[in-house]
This record gives sequence, structure tokens and C-alpha cells, in this order.
Amino acid sequence: MARDVRILNTGSLLELSRALRAAGGENIRQSMHRRIRRAAEPLRDDLQDAIRGLDIRSQGRTGRPGGPSPNGRPLRETIAAAIRISVRTGSNPGATVWIDKGRLPPDMKNVPAQLNSGRLRHPVFGNRRRWVNQYASPPWWDSTVRQHQARMEQEVARVLDDVRRRLE
Repeated sequence: MARDVRILNTGSLLELSRALRAAGGENIRQSMHRRIRRAAEPLRDDLQDAIRGLDIRSQGRTGRPGGPSPNGRPLRETIAAAIRISVRTGSNPGATVWIDKGRLPPDMKNVPAQLNSGRLRHPVFGNRRRWVNQYASPPWWDSTVRQHQARMEQEVARVLDDVRRRLE
């Protein structure tokens, strides 16, 4: 699983970032930062919707839905809340959409990658001697990113062109 999504056109962004710094255009820099973030927000929202609606099936208990989370943390909502956007306009400019493992409980840090692969293996109610597999429709992260990649690249290119025009 790609752990994060980076929309980078390093040469153009770096060149533009240097020109912004030289021109002292803080207002232009803030506008560029805000517009790049807005270009990434639909991807973040769709990733959150994808994980919230992810169908996770177990190998047994067919026909009976699972009950509430035994530890009180809803799995899908916890992962959705950890999806973040980071925008940089400094020396390494770009945007990143990623899962912040610091916002996940310690026992859930590798769960997003397992769900993206299609199989989640875990102990039954914490019993390390009894393990089960649950299956998800893969790949929730990769397919959502692919759907948004072209649109985001076009939007970032449009932002860069607008900023270049304002600097000229």
C-alpha cells in the first residue's frame, strides 16, 4: 500500500517557491498553499468515505452481523479520522495525503495497510492463541487515489500557472 500520496512537480514547485520568496509575496504564498490544500481535500474526503463504507467480512458467522467493537473504538471511524493532508511551500514544496499513525491506537498501526491488501488477521478478543482472518474488498486506498490523481495533477498545474502569472 502506498502509505501516502504526493502531488509533486518538484522542479516547477521549487522554482516557483524561490520566486515567491524573492518577491516577498506572502499573500501569494498563502493563496497557493490554500489552493493546493483544496485540491487535495476531495481525495481525503473520498478516502475517509471509502474506509467508512468498507465491507469487512469474516470467514465464519455467515448471516449474522458483528456486534459493537469490544474495545470501544470503532475501527473504520478511527482510521478515517487519521487521514491527513500536509502542504509544504518551502524548500520541498508539494502536498501529501497520508495516514497519521500517531492518531491511531498502538494496536491499530498496521491495520490500514492490511485492509488495503484485502486481509486483516487478528486475535479473537485479544486471545493470542486464537486468530481469525477478515476480508475486505481491496484496495480501498489505491483505487481511490487512482481515481483522483489526474484531477489533482491538473488542479496543481492550474495553481502553479496562476501563481506564475501573478509573479510576472
